[in-house]
Amino acid sequence: MPTVSNGSHEIHYDDHGGDGSTVVLIHGWPLSGASWGAQVPALLEAGHHVVTYDRRGFGQSGKPGEDSTYDYDTLTSDLDALLRELDLTDVTLVGFSMGGGEVARYIGTHGEDRVRAAVFAAAIPPCLKKDDEHPDGALDDATVEGMQDQLRADPPGFLDGFVTSFYSAGDELKVTEEQRQAAVGLANQADVHAAVQCIRSWVEDFSGDLAKVTVPTLVIHGDADGIVPLEVSGQRTAEQVAGARLHVVEGGPHGINDSHTEEFNRELLAFLAR
Repeated sequence: MPTVSNGSHEIHYDDHGGDGSTVVLIHGWPLSGASWGAQVPALLEAGHHVVTYDRRGFGQSGKPGEDSTYDYDTLTSDLDALLRELDLTDVTLVGFSMGGGEVARYIGTHGEDRVRAAVFAAAIPPCLKKDDEHPDGALDDATVEGMQDQLRADPPGFLDGFVTSFYSAGDELKVTEEQRQAAVGLANQADVHAAVQCIRSWVEDFSGDLAKVTVPTLVIHGDADGIVPLEVSGQRTAEQVAGARLHVVEGGPHGINDSHTEEFNRELLAFLAR
């Protein structure tokens, strides 16, 4: 099983091959790199070199102890270790949901020397936090703490409900039950402590990171996203990144890469071919 070491942490990755420009796919919470199953074949067919990896504590990556941290500086150091170990350059970073935070923080911290382009898919930047400084945010401290408490108390139940919301527009499930169950299976691979701590990281502020993005950027987001609302995330990211292209998936829930695969892949491949 291929891994990259970052200190004492082992990060599992899959190098899917391909000879063209490299695309690194960064998954959302609480899934793993396997959640990109509907995108990897299309990217390979288009000739791209594709790499996926599992965030620390998720999927097949190592399950760090309870003294481990899951802030975005730490999570982005894992991405940096991967890019350096595999010596990846001219890379398009594609971040879904929580993965969009790694894309923003990587560029904000490590620059764009290795980066060709950026994609924010149903992603959490620029800032989901709701407080006096961010009155138009989506998640206040009480909501974050409540989600953490619910996850600790009943991991399978919480994750099952979360995955349903992940793929729903309003009350309508936009994927098959088989797809939903597959995602539940990936979610249940996550270390509970890691998953709990990552919820707190969702409300970090990426505005300063986005200000440093100068590479071509695609923002793709569903207008029925009940997890990361378009109005407080995708729209604002597109406004803050100069020249960014915003594509709104009509009727799209949070998990648009599975619910609207054809449209998602079409827009991603067109952007990569520009």
